[in-house]
Amino acid sequence: MAHISPTVYLVWALLAAMLWAFLVFHLWCFDRFKCLRWNQGPYAGAFKRVMTYSYLLSIPSIIVFATGFAIIKYYYGYTVIPEYGVQPTPYQEWSQSAQNAILPLYLALAIGWSLEMVTHLEELCFWLFLVNSSSAQQDWFKSLYFKTWAVGSCIAVLVMPLITIFTRENVLKCEAYTFLTGGLVSLSMTIWFIPVLWTFPSFIASLKGKDVETATLVRLTKYHELNCIRVVFRFLFTVPLVILGVDGIRPHQYINEKMLPTDLLGILAAIGCIVSSGITLVGR
Repeated sequence: MAHISPTVYLVWALLAAMLWAFLVFHLWCFDRFKCLRWNQGPYAGAFKRVMTYSYLLSIPSIIVFATGFAIIKYYYGYTVIPEYGVQPTPYQEWSQSAQNAILPLYLALAIGWSLEMVTHLEELCFWLFLVNSSSAQQDWFKSLYFKTWAVGSCIAVLVMPLITIFTRENVLKCEAYTFLTGGLVSLSMTIWFIPVLWTFPSFIASLKGKDVETATLVRLTKYHELNCIRVVFRFLFTVPLVILGVDGIRPHQYINEKMLPTDLLGILAAIGCIVSSGITLVGR
């Protein structure tokens, strides 16, 4: 956090705000916000509510995190630090009120990231269920994949904020462990998605021999193409944050002390996060 420039946070804030605007536009075009009602009708179960509201809350949380740090960073600007040159002003030089905002802003990131994990895990478990189901009559809500999603989502929502809270005494370690924990979990889910991509063409081919409607096959093919693109951008999102997190917990930082690689990794992560989330929205 002390090494990341104001520009990186501004990029995160702008991209997240654009995604939020796209989400609002998408919901308006879909059903004029009717899907946001608590009681949407006879088919509005708890699962749909959880998925809808978790996605709605995750993006504003990221906007709060990025916008808050962008404002603080631009306000305090840059400082000449001996042996390091011109660097963003360290948080130790901030006012007490600005320092007090650090933990709430990182909690906003942790909460938003954990809710994003809920969506990512649901996608992974559902597609694993789909390609491994032996019968069209199998119930998603009674499957092991759904139970895995439910347990994993609860763990994610609890662990991410707790990691941030337990490491709050050291601001730099708090940032590093938040990035590392979230990055490793999201990266693991992304890697687990590769077998789905690998087996999906054969899954579609097997459906062709079962007289499945052409419209369904076209829709599944579109989802497969979107998933391939989304996985690429999720790697772009997770790998840079894992690198920053691993470097941050080391006794001596080789990357975080240099502005160019830190900013480059931060911007790449922002692009990967927002584009992959946008594809998730389009695919729903």
